[in-house]
Amino acid sequence: MTGFVSFVGSGPGDPELLTLKAVDRLKRADAVLFDDLSAGPILEYARNGADLIGVGKRAGRASPKQDHVSRLLVDYAQIDQRVVRLKSGDGGLFGRLEEELVALKAAGIPYEIIPGIPSAVAAAAAIGIPLTRRLTARRVQFVTGHDVTGKLPGDVNLQALADPAASTVVFMGKRTFPALLEKLLAHGLPADTPAILAEDVSRPEQRITRATVSDLAEQLALEVGNSAALILYGPLAQEMP
Repeated sequence: MTGFVSFVGSGPGDPELLTLKAVDRLKRADAVLFDDLSAGPILEYARNGADLIGVGKRAGRASPKQDHVSRLLVDYAQIDQRVVRLKSGDGGLFGRLEEELVALKAAGIPYEIIPGIPSAVAAAAAIGIPLTRRLTARRVQFVTGHDVTGKLPGDVNLQALADPAASTVVFMGKRTFPALLEKLLAHGLPADTPAILAEDVSRPEQRITRATVSDLAEQLALEVGNSAALILYGPLAQEMP
């Protein structure tokens, strides 16, 4: 068997942020299984004739089951295809990479992992801020805003997430942020902590909204929209001098 799978991080969506290795694998792939946020211009790097299969998962929308995606990877590799599993951001950050790796290992299929620019890093760059600040934010923490049921995870470390000296980035958290904030306020996070909602980072429709965590939670309680977004709060969200 000569089938092989390349897990490729596509970054936040701007094709110019792809790595050279990512572009190389796309150009040589027989099949590309891509996330919603990896679609569009990025797929123009795929070679003519390659199978392009959308397998993205978006909150509130019908999406392929994870076992179906893993089965597709195995099936393509077992007929000696070069497969790219194109994941938005970096596949190792809340990208359900492990389930797919387990399936390939069980089937004896070789693979590689090509990192992409994490959406949190791209968001900070797009906003024009650092993720860390030398005197006020020496720790960065990434957390998912929902579990497999779409609800706020019940085992998050609220004390850590309420730390005013930490820079926090919430992935996939627009729908659950009001509930999360209620818990964070009870653990001591000030209601006027600065926050940023970064939507569609690096794309033409990118939108950046500055607020306090309290105001942002009120806004999201009324409307969340369909755009992919990150919530950043803490010292990193303060206006620079």
